[in-house]
Amino acid sequence: MMTVDLLRIAKERFTYRELSQMVGLQITVLSRYVKGHVLPSTERAKSIWKTLNPIVGLEKELLEAVKFDEEGYFDNTKIIGDSSLLHLASQDALAKFAGRRVTKVLTAAVDGIPLATMIAQAMGVNLVIAKGSKEIGVKEFVEETYVPSNTGMIVTLYIPKDSIKKTDSVLIVDDVVRTGETQKALISLVQKCKAEVTGIYTLVAIGDDFEKKLNLPPRCKFEAVIRIIPERIKPVEVKRSRPMVSSMAI
Repeated sequence: MMTVDLLRIAKERFTYRELSQMVGLQITVLSRYVKGHVLPSTERAKSIWKTLNPIVGLEKELLEAVKFDEEGYFDNTKIIGDSSLLHLASQDALAKFAGRRVTKVLTAAVDGIPLATMIAQAMGVNLVIAKGSKEIGVKEFVEETYVPSNTGMIVTLYIPKDSIKKTDSVLIVDDVVRTGETQKALISLVQKCKAEVTGIYTLVAIGDDFEKKLNLPPRCKFEAVIRIIPERIKPVEVKRSRPMVSSMAI
């Protein structure tokens, strides 16, 4: 399935004829894979993956999608709206947290919801969304309040009471980690429920200042598909070249 998602992403950039030449398969065969009519065998899937992953893999696509402006911010619309990319990321999360107990996926509204939904579905667990307001019909909440850097605003996140139980092992998911403050608040919500935080998964981690703020709980695993260090790039270069990136696994 990961290979099929990779083929679908590749099809957005290349014609069937070009893909056929790349992977050495007939156009009709590739078409059936892309349309979901059949799945490639294990060996064929590995061969296709080995060829296409360096060209249109998850890391490569994220690098292409992340474009900074002069203020150091980027538009994540292309990332959170690409279903094939998110499905590929959900399989990546599934592989990276294989062997770890995950009973719930937690994210904060709103941008993290598409990715978290796919990861929860891939893992076969329920999704909990921390929202910025209380919903009518829910009687009791667990809440956490924090002040985002340089905003002068107070933000409170709410989850319904008992949505996370003390027996749960929670994976926190977000599309981007910049300051770590939102993720720290999510960790606090899990701890207030007396549950375990098994890990944090994100597509893009910006800089490294957030590491000190997060103060990860014991045995909590942090995974980011790419890490971007924008401060190493001159403002003029931001629009014209890729930022410096390294894979991250703490």
